[in-house]
Amino acid sequence: MSDRTLRTYGRIKSRSLKPRQARLMDELLPRLALPEARFDPRALMPAAREAWLEAGFGAGEHLAAQAAAHPDVLMLGAEPFVNGVAAALAHIDDAQLENGRLHHGDVRALMARLPDGMLTRLYVLFPDPWPKTRHWKRRLIQVDFIAEAARLLRPGGRIRYATDWADYADWTLERFLASPSFRWTAERAADWRAPWPDHVTTRYEMKRLGDCAPIWLEFERT
Repeated sequence: MSDRTLRTYGRIKSRSLKPRQARLMDELLPRLALPEARFDPRALMPAAREAWLEAGFGAGEHLAAQAAAHPDVLMLGAEPFVNGVAAALAHIDDAQLENGRLHHGDVRALMARLPDGMLTRLYVLFPDPWPKTRHWKRRLIQVDFIAEAARLLRPGGRIRYATDWADYADWTLERFLASPSFRWTAERAADWRAPWPDHVTTRYEMKRLGDCAPIWLEFERT
C-alpha cells in the first residue's frame, strides 16, 4: 500500500500501555505478527480448514472469541490502534489460542499480501464512519476495497459488515449492489436488523455511538 493512501482510521494510540500489555507487545506480538511480504497463510496453519479476516478488530474481543469457537479456522486480524492490538494480545494469551495471527497496521496493506481466493469470511464490524461529508473519501468501504475483497474471497465466501451509522449502511449497500462480484444475502428485514447467530457482541458495540440501531449486512462472493 502506498504511503499516499488515505488513512481510514483516526488515532493510533491513546493511554499508555499497562505493564502486561507492553510485555505482550514485546514478546507475544512478534510470534503472532503476520509477514511483511507476500505470503500464503496456509503455511502458518496447514491443518486449517478455512481462513477468516477481521478488518479493524478493535480490542480483539470478537476476533479472540471466533478463534476460540473455531479452532480449525485460521483467524487473521488487522488493527492500527496500538491499545487495541495490546488488548487483543491479552485475549489471545488468556485463552491460549493457537489459531490467531495479527497485523498491527492498515488492513489494506495486509490484504495486498494475501493470495487470491484465500478467504472464506471477511469481517468489517463498526468501521470508523467518518460522518462528515468531506471525510467520506476516508471510509474503508470504497470501490477498490470491494474489488480487493472479491479477489481474496473464494466463491461462496461472505463479507459480514455492521455499522450503527445509517448513512454508512446506505453507502456500503449502494457500493456492494453495484459490484458484479457480490450479492446481498438478505431476504427479509430481520436479516439486517439482527446479528448473525454466531456474532460476538463487543463492549464498543454496546456503547451505541452511532445514530441508529446496528445494521447487519452480509454479502456473498458470486
